[in-house]
Amino acid sequence: MISTVGPVGKWKAMARPSLPSSLDSTLPGISREVLSVSMEPKYQCQQCKDILRKPFQAQCGHRFCVFCFKQLTSSGPIPCEACRAEGIFEETVSVLNIEVAFPDNAARREIDSLPAKCPNEGCSWSGTLKEYEAQHEGRCDFERIKCEACQALILSSEKDRHNERECEARTLNCKYCKVTFNFKEIKAHDEICQKFPMQCKDCGKKKIPREKFQEHIKSCAKSKSACQFREIGCRAVVDNSKQQDHEQTSVMEHMRLLLSVLSSLRLPAGDWQDDSGLGLYRGPEDAPPVGAHAVNHNAGRGGSPGVQQKVSALENIVCVLNREVERSALTLEALSRQHRLDQEKIENLANKVRQLERILTTRDLQLAESEQSLRELQFCTYDGVFIWKIADFSRRRQDAVGGRAPAMFSPAFYSSKYGYKMCLRLYLNGDGTGRGTHLSLFFVVMRGKYDALLKWPFSQKVTLMLLDQNNREHIIDAFRPDVSSTSFQRPISEMNIASGCPLFCPLSKLAGKSSYLRDDTIFIKAIVDLTGL
Repeated sequence: MISTVGPVGKWKAMARPSLPSSLDSTLPGISREVLSVSMEPKYQCQQCKDILRKPFQAQCGHRFCVFCFKQLTSSGPIPCEACRAEGIFEETVSVLNIEVAFPDNAARREIDSLPAKCPNEGCSWSGTLKEYEAQHEGRCDFERIKCEACQALILSSEKDRHNERECEARTLNCKYCKVTFNFKEIKAHDEICQKFPMQCKDCGKKKIPREKFQEHIKSCAKSKSACQFREIGCRAVVDNSKQQDHEQTSVMEHMRLLLSVLSSLRLPAGDWQDDSGLGLYRGPEDAPPVGAHAVNHNAGRGGSPGVQQKVSALENIVCVLNREVERSALTLEALSRQHRLDQEKIENLANKVRQLERILTTRDLQLAESEQSLRELQFCTYDGVFIWKIADFSRRRQDAVGGRAPAMFSPAFYSSKYGYKMCLRLYLNGDGTGRGTHLSLFFVVMRGKYDALLKWPFSQKVTLMLLDQNNREHIIDAFRPDVSSTSFQRPISEMNIASGCPLFCPLSKLAGKSSYLRDDTIFIKAIVDLTGL
């Protein structure tokens, strides 16, 4: 059998292998504008006419971008149109077949080394074509791209801002009702959004959803409404909250208006008849047949139609007054009930306030105790040696002279972690025999947590010092406790009676440029002899 398949059919039948991933590309050639020099024809893709990107050479010798070559041969081998255009077409050679084509690495190296510049206006980047492709292409902040939504040309660097703030075709979600709409429709949507916040012009309340605005207007205490008796001539327009007050204070006025309206209803005789004194009327078509019964009926009334009309008007007025009285009684009952409820709420709130005040007082006490403990921990020592820094000496002494704060206590210190608890008491204007002339300094034994484990009475030697800040001549006084004194027995209250030196230091030594007083600060040191403990 003779085969009838032509050359093109043979090309279609050839297998088309896939390209290596290193040669794959989703982009056509590089724009000619990128080159800093004129482009030579050998660097041009025969398909896209731009600079070759990852060049592929067909068996006929023509070069294509790998992307363009894949597009051309996507359905199989095809004739080379470039060969036909140049007049060198050979049926067996001018074939674009991916199976026999190959990557042109030599051309690629030449192209990669070509000088390049960024074609985007405002960008000063320059380098080689390889650097452009690897580092700059698609990353330039000056590249103009088309917005997918509004089709406007924008800078690449401004894409996010354009999509979020400027694009006329961007979609938004209403922050009130969550409905999605186009940006151009934002004003129209705000006009119909049922969740859109509105403000009452009467009471000033804001953020009222549109769907509840009419309901608010009806119940708003400051919105004005016409009186319900406007049908009979009342022209008052009052706040909703004052409607009932108006109705109650204007009962007589409303009655006069009602009477005026009724009096104006003067109808021709025989057109209407009264019905058994019930204050109702009916037309002639509803009247009983004319005869003896009708005559007796009218005679029984013994009055003219004008009198009957007035009686009916008075009956209507009485009915209206009765309704007003009933409504007033209901209103009064409702107010009384609301008053009782309000009183109960007030009493409950008062109880809660008292409870919160008690809790707050307890918290204040706890906070004060915590602050005191923190201060004690901050300055506390556990070796029987304590240095007390007293700043603002001048102000403190004036307080002492004026009697506002005659004495001050130091933070507590200890002979050991589980030992005696002690502190100092200082009179800046003196005490007893030293009042007005000396500093008086006393030693105080305090009640501690571990007193049950200690030896009593307290009998350790105590040394008190006013420190010379030049470290030359400290003022020192020392004593051994009188074990018979209550000052050194085991404390039964927070602290024992102070014992020490009323004539500890003459105040004259702190006058002028004293080495004991620097920067308005003095230092007092206490040392407890721990021998025998």
